[in-house]
Amino acid sequence: MTFDHRVSDLADASLFDPPRSAVVDAVRNALAEDMLPLGDLTAALVPPSVIRSMSVVSRRPGVVAGRACAIEAFAQVDPSVEVEWRLADGSGVTPGSTVAVFFGPLRSILTAERTVLNFLGHLSGIATLTRSYVDTVVSANPATRVLDTRKTTPGLRSLEKAAVRAGGGTNHRGSLSDAVLVKDNHLGGVSITEAVHRARRLWPGRMVEVECDRAGQVDEAVAAGATVVMLDNMTPDQVKTCVARVRASGTATLVEVSGGVDLDSAPLYAAAGADLISVGALTHSAPVLDLGLDLTSDAGGKD
Repeated sequence: MTFDHRVSDLADASLFDPPRSAVVDAVRNALAEDMLPLGDLTAALVPPSVIRSMSVVSRRPGVVAGRACAIEAFAQVDPSVEVEWRLADGSGVTPGSTVAVFFGPLRSILTAERTVLNFLGHLSGIATLTRSYVDTVVSANPATRVLDTRKTTPGLRSLEKAAVRAGGGTNHRGSLSDAVLVKDNHLGGVSITEAVHRARRLWPGRMVEVECDRAGQVDEAVAAGATVVMLDNMTPDQVKTCVARVRASGTATLVEVSGGVDLDSAPLYAAAGADLISVGALTHSAPVLDLGLDLTSDAGGKD
């Protein structure tokens, strides 16, 4: 698959930045994990006077994400390191693409190296996988959106959801406080109709979504006034039938597909008329994008 350059300038990259407080905390924790209790013993062998330039270079095609974390890593390790970003988050890369250039004390760059690459590789991997899903879904139905889930790495949710945005995806709820999502286990203590009506009374204006595994539940959720019905582990044919029933109701209820979606089935669900397709794999199973930090040939300055 070819990953084109969809973000033309660095100003647009701010759209994909996670909250700064989350970036600062995540980077601080990552550096502490890497440096405590004695700091970088090996980098200390390099004289502080040695100044070099190093470049982040992509080894494989993909989509960039994680710029804010890389910048913050150098800010915490050594603010004197100059950071020059060549490609914005959301940009496509090919093997050999230079993503960023860092110039400053070599020992500081080496200390930050693994933290920088860990964040960039992980978050770019999420953006890359997301772009793959978005491309295959849009080819089947341009109106369908690809959503993430709460199946994220503990402590990194806002960073990973930002990477999903960089890949062209859409964020589902970020926390349990964002929206109401009535799932099968909730229905062990409350009916669909009662749950939707109670949610409307308690939290007017909030999205109310109901997970359904059969058509009868879809009908009940729509009649009760659900914002979204989530069709769980249904076949494309079953989804098509449920979409038709929702459309026939004359309501504005959206149809989301979830459960076991992969790159082969996603376009089939999109073609069946789903408005939304949620994919947990975007954040819990994305392979790391292979990026390296290479010394430039010029020892005296940036390339």
